[in-house]
Amino acid sequence: MTEINLPLIIGASLIDGINPCAFGVLIFLLAYLTETAHTTGKVFREGVCYILGVFLTYLAAGLLLLPVLQQLGKFSVWSYYILAGIIILFGLLEIKDFFWYGKGFSLTIIPGEVERIKLYIKKVSDRNMTAFALGAFVALVELPCTGAVYVAVLTLMTLAGVNATNIWYLVLYNFIFVLPLFVILFFFHKGIETHRFEEFRQKHKGLMRLFIGLLLILLGIWMILSINVRF
Repeated sequence: MTEINLPLIIGASLIDGINPCAFGVLIFLLAYLTETAHTTGKVFREGVCYILGVFLTYLAAGLLLLPVLQQLGKFSVWSYYILAGIIILFGLLEIKDFFWYGKGFSLTIIPGEVERIKLYIKKVSDRNMTAFALGAFVALVELPCTGAVYVAVLTLMTLAGVNATNIWYLVLYNFIFVLPLFVILFFFHKGIETHRFEEFRQKHKGLMRLFIGLLLILLGIWMILSINVRF
């Protein structure tokens, strides 16, 4: 039960990648660049730089968190149980948003950072490195919204024992996580307008939350079972 396998990595990263928080910022960025950039080629390049910023930041965060989670287990096995409980609680909050979206407490981007993101987006036009830096910044501030699944998977990797295979799984997880962003960028480049993506996001954001919530509860249960096997 403590083994991390490829289906788990693919399934978790795909569901995590459809998070409405991750979609929203890219859609807003593309909408702004459409108004300010001179060519669709520039918009596409800056979109790629933004997504690479998200990818590399999430990957770096994962590599930094793995040893932290290992030390957490050495401190007390109950730390893992508490973490599993938090993951399940987050799953219930996500499911709550399927029925009552935005009511009460929700997992969102760090409060106050949405306006900062909008301000930074206005500085991106024609600057690939700025788009990359924006992606890195967004990856950090949206962690409360998107990071629960990631932390659960990292904890399962820790319980299974960190090895070269798990590191490759971590790279794969992050690639699949940003894959939906590349899909949005591709179809945008092919002529689909940003408001169509935003309409899709608004229509299905509750369902996205439901899938993520169910995944979090399953991962939390898997964590508890893995802790019992490991310890």
